[in-house]
Amino acid sequence: MLRALIVLFLGGAIAIIWISNIWLTERFTETTRNRAELRLAIYSGSVISEIQRHQVVPLLLSRDPVLIRSLEANDYTNTSQYLISYVEEIGAASILLLDREGRVVAATDRARISERRNSDPFFVEASRSPSTVFTSNEPETGRFDFTFSRQIENGDGLLGVILVEIDLARLVDRWRGTSEAVFLANSQGEIILSTEPRWRGRTEAEAMALRTPPSAIQRALEVTGDWAFGDPGPNFFGNATIRLETRIPFRGWRIVSYTAYASVRERVNGVLALEIMGFALLLAGGFYVLSRRARLQTAVLARESAELRRLNARLQREIAERQKVERTLEEAELSLQQSQKLAALGEMSAAVSHELNQPLAAMKTYLAGARLLLQRKRTEEAASSFQRIDDLIERMGAITRQLKSYARKGGDALEPVDMRDALKGALTMMEPQLRTDTIEITQSLPRKPAMVLADRLRLEQVIINLLRNALDAMKGADRRELDLMIVEGEEVVLTVRDSGDGIDDLEALFEPFYTTKKPGDGVGLGLAISSGIVNDLGGRLTARNAARAGAVFEVRLPALAEGEGQTEAAE
Repeated sequence: MLRALIVLFLGGAIAIIWISNIWLTERFTETTRNRAELRLAIYSGSVISEIQRHQVVPLLLSRDPVLIRSLEANDYTNTSQYLISYVEEIGAASILLLDREGRVVAATDRARISERRNSDPFFVEASRSPSTVFTSNEPETGRFDFTFSRQIENGDGLLGVILVEIDLARLVDRWRGTSEAVFLANSQGEIILSTEPRWRGRTEAEAMALRTPPSAIQRALEVTGDWAFGDPGPNFFGNATIRLETRIPFRGWRIVSYTAYASVRERVNGVLALEIMGFALLLAGGFYVLSRRARLQTAVLARESAELRRLNARLQREIAERQKVERTLEEAELSLQQSQKLAALGEMSAAVSHELNQPLAAMKTYLAGARLLLQRKRTEEAASSFQRIDDLIERMGAITRQLKSYARKGGDALEPVDMRDALKGALTMMEPQLRTDTIEITQSLPRKPAMVLADRLRLEQVIINLLRNALDAMKGADRRELDLMIVEGEEVVLTVRDSGDGIDDLEALFEPFYTTKKPGDGVGLGLAISSGIVNDLGGRLTARNAARAGAVFEVRLPALAEGEGQTEAAE
């Protein structure tokens, strides 16, 4: 039996090591591939970004009035300095200005002034085309030039050509230092940029034929990043390197990289060494345990028997105690649930009474006004009052639905809301009372929308509560001023300031049933409900006393970035 266990253990260890070798090799190889693909995507993006950044420059310079006047007046005294001031800002290699005969009349490199470039492709093509022209060629220096050119003209015809040279070769410096060889090829398959200088101007097949592909790649990587493959002999899945290619959406260009799997074997061997060491320790421990088992078996069995008897008795006592505690806990939970239901019912009843007072008062005012209008046969204005009464009835229904939502501590679906519109809706709701009490209202609102993510009806409910409290605080005051201000930044802040007597107890202000009003005027739930609504919307409601007189309430909600609301609504 013991021999069978040892054989089974060794067989299992060998199988685990074998499977780990395969799995780790695949995983580390895939990791190397993914990193190479990510770097290739970054390289491709940098090329596209560099091209797009310079593509619009000739168009802007071709409409520059300074350059046009220089060509028209044939005066280039300050033109080169003018171009030099631009070249550092746009990051171009150089900028040339040519007259209609193809002579360089201004340049960021003054040594090139007076050169004749009328036979160059960029000048010929730009003179014939009304749009920006891209050209690339390999001059005698052995490097590729990448240029954007565009003709400059006025109403009388061609004045000259503006040329912007791009320094794409500096991208190669960013590619160096990695464990891969990278090159950029044009639509004809010619390599125009590469980490291996000898590959430029050749096709991929010609570049690989310079030496055997592994040696050529190794040399390219050693030159660009001071990196060595080591022994190129071991292959993983039949290849010591991986070739990746991606298309660049510009004139049929493509970028290719060769990445080596040099470190895969070392990483796999390191993990396998740890596994072998672990199995060896387990095997040694097993032999040690087996050697002591024979001597300690009798003593262990005796101790285990006594321990099991003690554990059995202890377990029975714990089971009985736990059953008793569970019964007590169930009774406590039933009592707590009943208490919570009664508390919620009381809070909802008080809140309904509090929230419906204002619409009922407004309806009474509108009914009285409608009665007078009907007596005076002003039926259209009376119909408008009846419509407002109908809106208030709908508002009362919405308030009861919202108070139910408050009772279960949840909210409806949120949507982008303009804080200015919410304030306008609240002021419309409070219009009868504001017109009755002579209140001087000052509003400071931003010109552009102050968007937040909220339930507009619940947000208006908060603003109405703040307005009502401000009006109540100013009763009996000689000067009644109400300042309303909305400020937009990282947060949208609505500030409501009154000219009342201020707040005595700021600590207990937002607690339920706390009120400074006389009995019958309020139950102290308005600010508690408002604070809960603002917290549900991800903001906060604060209060303080003003420097001069009165109280200041601030509703702070996170500002909604442009486009963010559409995304969240779509989710």
